[in-house]
Amino acid sequence: MATILSVSGSPSPASRTARLLRHLDGRLAAQGHLVIPLDVRTLPAEALLGADPGHPAIAAARRLFAQADGVLVGTPVYKAAYSGLLKALLDLLPQHALAGKTVLPLATGGSLAHALAVDYALRPVLSAMGASHIVQGRFVLDRHISAPDGGTVAVDPASGAELERVLDHFSLALAAAESLPLAA
Repeated sequence: MATILSVSGSPSPASRTARLLRHLDGRLAAQGHLVIPLDVRTLPAEALLGADPGHPAIAAARRLFAQADGVLVGTPVYKAAYSGLLKALLDLLPQHALAGKTVLPLATGGSLAHALAVDYALRPVLSAMGASHIVQGRFVLDRHISAPDGGTVAVDPASGAELERVLDHFSLALAAAESLPLAA
């Protein structure tokens, strides 16, 4: 199966975005994928804000992107766009860091008014970075994600069904990419 890098662009340690991603990581692992979580907030702020691609932690993150077959990117929506923290990391990656990769973009937010951030803010950046296939992303309302006492994540049934659908599509796209012959 595929190696998936699961990237949380949330700056908060108690983030619904990160919790949702880790919940979905479990689903993908149960399908047989190797899932590697990356919480961007754990990378050194001085390296991110100083745009230091040579910093060992940034170099390690770049290697994770290079080794992945697929990338799950999750972000909270701030001011109708993806997080600045995620932007700082993406800016430090090579121009075509997503070439040959299947990507699933996800976003969380407090209002349906931000639902288009996946398609109008995040998707163009992922495309510009050379993603081979960006599967249909998903926006999930914060109120549809709960983790009482930091425990098991629960997702509203309607949102959960849609997330299952996009995860299945992501897995199928990864499998299809693996079966394609390599270009000479």
